[in-house]
Amino acid sequence: MIIVTFPFDSFRASPLYSAFDESTSVQWDSPGIAMESFSDRLMDSIDRKECPIAVGLDPRLDLMPSGIVRSHFTHDGVTHRTVSAAIREFNLRLLDAVAPLVPTVKVQVAFYEAFGPAGMEVFAETLREARQRGLIVIADVKRGDIELTAQAYASAYLGHSLPGMALSPGFEADAITVNPYLGGDGVLPFVIAAKSHGKGLFILAKTSNPSSADVQNLPIDGHPLYERIAGLIQQWGQGTEGRRGYQAVGAVVGATYPAEAVRLRELMPQTYFLVPGYGAQGARAADVQVCFDANGYGAIVNSSRAILYAYRQDAYRDFGEERFADAARAAVLAMKEELAVVLRPSR
Repeated sequence: MIIVTFPFDSFRASPLYSAFDESTSVQWDSPGIAMESFSDRLMDSIDRKECPIAVGLDPRLDLMPSGIVRSHFTHDGVTHRTVSAAIREFNLRLLDAVAPLVPTVKVQVAFYEAFGPAGMEVFAETLREARQRGLIVIADVKRGDIELTAQAYASAYLGHSLPGMALSPGFEADAITVNPYLGGDGVLPFVIAAKSHGKGLFILAKTSNPSSADVQNLPIDGHPLYERIAGLIQQWGQGTEGRRGYQAVGAVVGATYPAEAVRLRELMPQTYFLVPGYGAQGARAADVQVCFDANGYGAIVNSSRAILYAYRQDAYRDFGEERFADAARAAVLAMKEELAVVLRPSR
């Protein structure tokens, strides 16, 4: 392994930047005031809310309360803007209900992109409103591209201001999801931005979808590809550790594959896991327990449909459409208790 110690602010302009590959570990030498690590901010927020839950804001018109949808369609019909206005109301009411309970929300961009510029305005507003409520906000954008494009993506989501301009980025979040398929030079710009601004990454390792094995389980020198990715994630995160020991570069590890999660926790002891697949995809508290360390840290568990649309489930049907946000709050409290049961012995 090559160890590079380099002034952080100068690294991007250095020839070493273009020479970076998967065998390189970067030890940052950052001048000035130390930026609080994303992992520390996340863990502190988890401590305050006493639960490791992320609520996924994945708005779907076919599952949203019909009253909200109709109220925005009555006068102006069905347009990108009226759909987006309905999503906005839905999101803001949910945020008011769950923000006091959870440390994190994950906002999936696809559900907003579908409605064009109006949808992306609501995406940006949702990120801002969630952060204003004190939540750690993960933009689920799964970005990954060649070096210059990755830099632009990193500026859009992880910066405090755009390079060379007195403008804030349009979609500032606390962390984003990243696709590692392009390798080190496609990931490093995100690592640089995260380190520079106290932000975080969650890099796809073993995802929760059924066909993830088509690619992620391909054998490489006798080991599945996701194990090789885990090694890279650990390397890419070196030098981003916070005072509590975890790196700012995390991993996406699906709750639907608990056996694989056991191995990934062994390979990435300093990596925070973003764990999708809980609830509607079938995983339960016992499945996600293996993602945590012995002290009950190391993972944030995401649930989207099971919370957002809880009012449609038998257990919460008495809330009705009008009180969908109260049903979501009740579902969060139930999930919190389910997780506490399996984590309590270790905390």
